[in-house]
Amino acid sequence: MAKWGQGDPRWIVEERADATNVNNWHWTERDATSWSKRKLKEVLEGLVVEGEAGRCEIGDLKHVEGEASCNSRKGKLIFFYEWNLRLSWKGTVKESGEKHKGSVEIPNLSEENEVDDTEINVSKKKGEGDVLKDLMRTEGTTKVREALRDYLKALKTEFTLGMILPTKAPVGQEPATERKPSGSTMQDSVTPQSLDMVGVKIPTVRIHMREVFNSPADELYSIFTKKELVQKFSKCPAVIEAEKGGKLQMFEGCVSGEYTELVPSQRIVLKWRCRSWPDEHYATVALNFQDLAAQSELELECKGVPVAHEESTRQCWKKQYFEEIHILLQQSKDNME
Repeated sequence: MAKWGQGDPRWIVEERADATNVNNWHWTERDATSWSKRKLKEVLEGLVVEGEAGRCEIGDLKHVEGEASCNSRKGKLIFFYEWNLRLSWKGTVKESGEKHKGSVEIPNLSEENEVDDTEINVSKKKGEGDVLKDLMRTEGTTKVREALRDYLKALKTEFTLGMILPTKAPVGQEPATERKPSGSTMQDSVTPQSLDMVGVKIPTVRIHMREVFNSPADELYSIFTKKELVQKFSKCPAVIEAEKGGKLQMFEGCVSGEYTELVPSQRIVLKWRCRSWPDEHYATVALNFQDLAAQSELELECKGVPVAHEESTRQCWKKQYFEEIHILLQQSKDNME
């Protein structure tokens, strides 16, 4: 056995409060099956296919069989998934007004094949209406492939939030502080000097983002503090105790924290963490709301993000918070009209 201070540093766990998976060397696995079933329903159900022949709409995900998982090894993410799917569809012929229905089967969606090479079979119940079947075979297949790509993209971004732990820099080497602009359409930035040592002595970075929403500030504030609204945009059960010291839990426990400051319609401050960050390590998130006539601007400052999680944290706020809130606000507007 090697003496203390000798041997492969990947096995050394000193200076880690949680003493787990140093430098991401060990194999870790997260089951993505239940999450994937919900995401597949989300991206596939309700797809609309229109053409000269008529209009079709994909209905329920009638059959979903398979599994998915994500594994981390040596700091790399490895994905396994295999699905057998069957969806219903219904449509109306443009000229005659006749209605027909059928099914779409995807017998083997897996990591072994590209989405473009994945088999997609379209069938129709007996009778006329082959023009709709042809529409589903062409335009419909294209729409389904786009939705499957959306699922795989979400699997590799949303679901994997926090799976890669911060690595331990070699002795004498400081973590790099230089950051390149993300290219996002939002005004966001990282403060280079904020490689602070927080919580369990890991290098951290500060993220700064701005986004404009089509709602007044008080309404936007409510979306972050009312349980029913949080559950609507997150599409998951949530724990929201919007008072000082109140708990926060979202995205099936992937994100958790505590409210530390609330100024109605103006400001929210949170202790915020991802489930797979080192134990007891929290970032400090400040959300500042400002009215802009019929719109409002949200300024986000997130301090104490582990360097290795910078991009996944940015994508979490952009994709799982901001974009979903935009959709919720538009749906509310449509319902009022």
